[in-house]
Amino acid sequence: MDEDDRLHLGSAALRSRLIHGTGKFPSAEVLAQSIAASGAEMITLAVRRLHLDGDRRSELGGLDLSRYHLLPNTAGASSAEEAIRLAHLARAAGLSDFIKVEVVGHAATLLPDPLATFEATRRLVAEGYTVLPYTSDDVALALRLAEAGAAAVMPGAAPIGSTLGVLNPHNIRLIIQECPVPVIVDAGLGSPSDALRVMEWGAAGVLVNTGIARARNPVEMARAFAAAVEVGRLARGAGLAGEAGQAHQGYGASSPTAGLPVA
Repeated sequence: MDEDDRLHLGSAALRSRLIHGTGKFPSAEVLAQSIAASGAEMITLAVRRLHLDGDRRSELGGLDLSRYHLLPNTAGASSAEEAIRLAHLARAAGLSDFIKVEVVGHAATLLPDPLATFEATRRLVAEGYTVLPYTSDDVALALRLAEAGAAAVMPGAAPIGSTLGVLNPHNIRLIIQECPVPVIVDAGLGSPSDALRVMEWGAAGVLVNTGIARARNPVEMARAFAAAVEVGRLARGAGLAGEAGQAHQGYGASSPTAGLPVA
C-alpha cells in the first residue's frame, strides 16, 4: 500500500474512505461525536434539510461545516430539473461545487430514476460541478454515468435506509471491476462487515448513514465502520488468496455467437 493512499475526488484528496451521512441521528451532539469517531473528512447533507431559504433553522446548525469536505445531495428530487435546481441552490449558498445527484424514481423503494439521474449528471458536469450520482446496481448505467463525466459512481448495495446489506454482489463487483472512475458503495449497508466486503472487492469507499445513525450506539458504530473500511482496503491491497488471475468472465450467452458477423 502506498503511504499516500488517498481517495481523489475532484479537488478533494481524502485519507478516510468513509463518507458519513447526517440524517436520522438522535441529536446534533450524537451526530458530531459520530463523525469525529469515524474520522470521516467528507460528509453528505441534504440540501432540502439545510433550509437555505431561511424558513426555519437547519438541524445541522450546530455542526461546524467548515471542518469537512461537503457533499450536498439532492435527496427528495423527483426529476432532473429539481435535482439541478437543488445543486444550483447549494452552489449559490457557497456550500460546495460537489453534488451527489439523487433522483427518486419509485416512492416505495426510493430507487433512483435512471434517465433523470443520467440527465442531471450530464448537465451538471457541463456546468462545472464535481458530480457523484447515486445509482442502482445496473452495470451499464454505471458505465454511462462515468462516460458522462461523473467523478465517481455510487451504486446502492440495497434500497436507501434498508440496512439490508449487499443484495446483488455480482453486479456490485462488476461495477467495481469495470468502472473507470472510483466506485463508492452507497445505501443499504447495515453492518461493518458489509463495508469490509465491498472494500475487499475494490470499492474506492463507502457512504454510510442509517447503519450508523440507527445503531444502539451510533458513535461506537461509526468507529466500527471506519475500522472495517480500513481493514477492507488493507486486505484488497494485500491481495486475497484465491483471487489472483481469476478475472470475472461474465455470464455465458444462452444463444451461441460463434460465426456471427463482427459489428
